[in-house]
Amino acid sequence: MLRPMDALRDPRREWAINRSRLVAAFLGISVLLTVLIYRFYSLQITQHDDFLTQSDRNRIRVEAIPPPRGQIVDRKGRVVAGNRPTFVVGVILERSGDSDALIETLAKRLSLTEFELEAFRERSSRRRPFEAVPLKLGLDDTALASVAVDLHQLPGVVVDAQLTRYYPYGHELGHVLGYVGRVSADDLTELDQARYQGTLHTGKVGLEKRYEPLLHGKPGFQHVETNAHGRVLRVLDRQSPEPGQDLSLYLDLDLQRAAVAALGDQRGAVVALDPLTGGVLAMVSNPGYDPNLFVEGISYADYAELRGSMDTPLLNRAVQGQYPPGSTIKPMLALGGLVEGYITPETAVSDPGWYQLPGDDRRYRDWTLRVRGSGHADKVDLRMAIAESCDTYYYELAHRMGIDTMAKLLAPFGLGQATGIDTTGEQRGILPSTEWKRSALGEAWFPGETISAGIGQGYMLATPLQLAQATLVIANRGQSFVPSLVHRVGGLTVGGTKRQFLSVADEHWQAILAGMIDVVHSPRGTAASIAEGIDYRIAGKTGTSQVISIAQDAVYDEDVISERNRNHGLFVAFAPAENPNIVVAVIAENGGGSSAAYPIARRVIDSWLVE
Repeated sequence: MLRPMDALRDPRREWAINRSRLVAAFLGISVLLTVLIYRFYSLQITQHDDFLTQSDRNRIRVEAIPPPRGQIVDRKGRVVAGNRPTFVVGVILERSGDSDALIETLAKRLSLTEFELEAFRERSSRRRPFEAVPLKLGLDDTALASVAVDLHQLPGVVVDAQLTRYYPYGHELGHVLGYVGRVSADDLTELDQARYQGTLHTGKVGLEKRYEPLLHGKPGFQHVETNAHGRVLRVLDRQSPEPGQDLSLYLDLDLQRAAVAALGDQRGAVVALDPLTGGVLAMVSNPGYDPNLFVEGISYADYAELRGSMDTPLLNRAVQGQYPPGSTIKPMLALGGLVEGYITPETAVSDPGWYQLPGDDRRYRDWTLRVRGSGHADKVDLRMAIAESCDTYYYELAHRMGIDTMAKLLAPFGLGQATGIDTTGEQRGILPSTEWKRSALGEAWFPGETISAGIGQGYMLATPLQLAQATLVIANRGQSFVPSLVHRVGGLTVGGTKRQFLSVADEHWQAILAGMIDVVHSPRGTAASIAEGIDYRIAGKTGTSQVISIAQDAVYDEDVISERNRNHGLFVAFAPAENPNIVVAVIAENGGGSSAAYPIARRVIDSWLVE
């Protein structure tokens, strides 16, 4: 007998229901498998290349390798601008998570300045994806350790070793070399950005700026595999950078340092040239600055101090300082007078201690009137006029010539025009003429201004380099060169370019040379004091240039004039006089007169010829 439940069962119906469920389950599983198979196919076949590329982008990146900057060496091969390894902390922003919090942490840990943070933000704005942006340059050991110990907790932070510019002689060569600084957005408007990938520095002034295209080199590249934090696991391939070219200077480090020591605390400049090539043997501007301050980015406070200093340490006085040349132009002016027939070596001028233009009551004083109360002599010839620096003689010569003739005769010595030296910021000076004054000031020229120009005063201005260049023409008896700091780039000679030869009769050169030798070696010479103990002969010329004008009836009293208003002292020279191998120009700013300048020149010449 069947139980009640068994009586209710219908096996056929149950089978139909179960079969429907099995079919539905099978279809569902089939659909899911189809989707999975399609997706698998899509990933592995159809979209394989796309996803592989995205994967590679996440773990493989291209890094630029900055090229080693070319070194700068002196004439003996001693490195004066080189490279040394330093560590740089950078941040890959895509790997850093909360980048603001990370930067704040690093700023505290590394004691970052606002200048460094601003530089980081500026670099971040022009970075490429997954590129490490430098945050802190030139880490010391303490800073490096503070980051390295927790590097695993600092996502996106990387530490790299790089070569950084270094100037081993600091301020002694600051104005010669210039400096490199961080590449700015403004720099990139002038630079080839492809050549500067990965590069943090570029030349800003001086030789570093002038020869930037040659010193820089060409960057390399490497593909690297990274982990999730962006740190390099291995280098996949590498194209090495091409180093920049080395510069070999005419400059002699020993002579440069001797010139620095000779100037001491005196504001001013020294330029020494090789008369055989026009190469710069030494070039000092005092005060100077340490170019190392600028490499990693100078602070606002330090830069403001340099910019605001009354002593203008950022001014390269050798090529940018413009001073009245004073009596240093007298040999050049006399040579022009001989060539054009305005004077002969025997031409004599009466010197009562002053000069008057015809029909003019004003007296133009000779410097001896203040010192001796009289002139040089009843009759002063050319040789005496140079040796004793007789102003009255040159007042008369200037009056005979006129300003336009003077300008024409002084131009071949390079006054009033850039010398073309291979550095930045050179000034032209002023070689006045009637046309110059009309063009520059909109005024007519007056006869009294010609008299002042005859002793290198008034509107006339020259740089110490221009005075050295003009003196070189006399030392070489007419042959001039484009002055050059750099002798060779790599193995290629770039210096020693000759200028047009100044053809003058030998007797005229001899007349000028005799007077310049007497400046030092005659008892009445204006620089006779430096001849003591000397075993070679110097041909020189002293100069004093006024900073402020003094009334006709007033007396120049150095004790009552403020230091910054005192006269400048100048001296130009070459030695040995008969066969020169060094030309020197010295400016002693507010030194009171040439007596502050010619002892400096003697020490520099001794360093080259004797020591």
